[in-house]
Amino acid sequence: MGNLRPVLIIGLVFLGYMIWVQWQKDYGPTPQTPATQAQPASDTLDVPSTPTGVSAAAKDLPEPVEQQEPLAAGGEAPVVKAENPVIKVKTDVLEVDIDLVGGTVVSALLLDYPVTLDQPDNIVDLLSNQGNDMFIAQSGLLSRQDSPNHTSRYQSRQMEYQLSEGAGELQVPLNWTSESGVEVTKTFIFRPGAYQVEVIHEVSNQSGETWSGSRYEQLQRSIPADEDSVGFTNPGRYSFVGIGFYNPEDKFEKVDFDDIADDPFNKTTRGGWLAMIQHYFFAAWIPPGEEESSYSTVAIEGEGWPRYIARSVSPPREAITGGKTEFSSRLYLGPKLQNELPEVAPGLEHTVNYGIFTIFSKPLFWLLAKIYGFVGNWGWAIVILTILIKAAFFKLTEAQYRSTARMRKLQPRIEQLKERYGDDRQRMSQAMMELYKKEKVNPLGGCLPILVQIPIFIALYWVLLESVELRQAPFILWIDNLSVRDPYFILPLLNAAFMFATQRLTPMVGMDPLQQKMMTMMPIVFSIMFAFFPAGLVLYWATNAGLSLAQQYYITRKIAKAD
Repeated sequence: MGNLRPVLIIGLVFLGYMIWVQWQKDYGPTPQTPATQAQPASDTLDVPSTPTGVSAAAKDLPEPVEQQEPLAAGGEAPVVKAENPVIKVKTDVLEVDIDLVGGTVVSALLLDYPVTLDQPDNIVDLLSNQGNDMFIAQSGLLSRQDSPNHTSRYQSRQMEYQLSEGAGELQVPLNWTSESGVEVTKTFIFRPGAYQVEVIHEVSNQSGETWSGSRYEQLQRSIPADEDSVGFTNPGRYSFVGIGFYNPEDKFEKVDFDDIADDPFNKTTRGGWLAMIQHYFFAAWIPPGEEESSYSTVAIEGEGWPRYIARSVSPPREAITGGKTEFSSRLYLGPKLQNELPEVAPGLEHTVNYGIFTIFSKPLFWLLAKIYGFVGNWGWAIVILTILIKAAFFKLTEAQYRSTARMRKLQPRIEQLKERYGDDRQRMSQAMMELYKKEKVNPLGGCLPILVQIPIFIALYWVLLESVELRQAPFILWIDNLSVRDPYFILPLLNAAFMFATQRLTPMVGMDPLQQKMMTMMPIVFSIMFAFFPAGLVLYWATNAGLSLAQQYYITRKIAKAD
């Protein structure tokens, strides 16, 4: 089989795989509810479910109050308006807004990640407290005695904090006091270079009776914008957007937003965490590893966009009269940095979604990162990785090109058979099979190497698609961002040139005129398709095409000389 036919196979398989991925998103099976369901640790008290951020559709809800009884899940609770006062906290990597109502984190600017390179001052904001893109991180306490939840108003001594250069940490304390004598200090602890924030609730009980309660934390967001509205080649289209839960027994479990209403998640486990995930970035609540927490999801339908909650609840603790107790957890707000996430929490690297090709993608990223550590440029790292992959499959592709070269030699004799048998396609096929058998040529000899390489190609596609490390990474000259298309389409044109050159070495044996025209048009079709793919992907494909052309030319010449 000619060299371009296997390339066409790769293209068709790849496109079919993309269609399958989208079909799974739209019509895939609903995840099954775990067999062992558990009630929240504080089974006598439900968690408030209304967000502090609010869209215009929720303006008719009551104003915030100092303290109230928590509501049942899905019920209405006071909502913090967008104009409520916020505390601004800045470190070397984060700029966070904390609403005094609930101590809710309503904004998280990732200072090292501009939205676009041409607007460096427009920074990615992972969270938002209003509009259809509401995404907030809430936490509070649950108790039948007085306790602050995410609707309670805290007090703060100052409204702006900044991590000083050389400081080991920055503490941001919020205070809440009830008339009965229960005092709670909610402290956010920021550290340099860290995207994780430690959150501590310290309860001081002067109420005259034993205080008992639990801690809860939750992520809440409106349903993301319709993923179907983005372009087919948009990298974020196929990245998972939803909720993730992890525990050491069941590992990583993904929950689509659309499935929450019909099949809510509910599980109690130790050493786990919850996250809301999107392309490149995510937010996660990480309870203490030794603590058994109850995880659940809630869908809130109503006016405006639906809202979704992922929540964890801790076991209850007590504070005797005159005593104290403390709850702690961690909030991660940042990028999917694959080499750093395992140090934050076990299994957190699973937020990088490689799908069914994880077994191939993880080693490929590890190798790519090692090469980058040596050369210091992600573009050259892709080129070198492509060379290494090509070398690993050299013997397989050599068999493919030897088959192609032998087919090329037989082309004059096949043309004679066409003249002899004319339109009798059955006799023509029989004669060709006899010729192949006599000359010991396998017309399908080039297919196996291609089929073996398809999983590697798709796995590398996911590496380049999901790795935030390559986001806005420069290469050379005109390519200053490998995660978007080539601005001048040079790489797609270079790939087309390699494909046209390959055609001249590839016999179109046994093809009718229509098939020959299709094969001739392939370089143009691929160039148009690649024109809108991220430059990193096209760099891999063009490098592979150039290496394949050189290898095929060398083998073809070698066989011709040997004969």
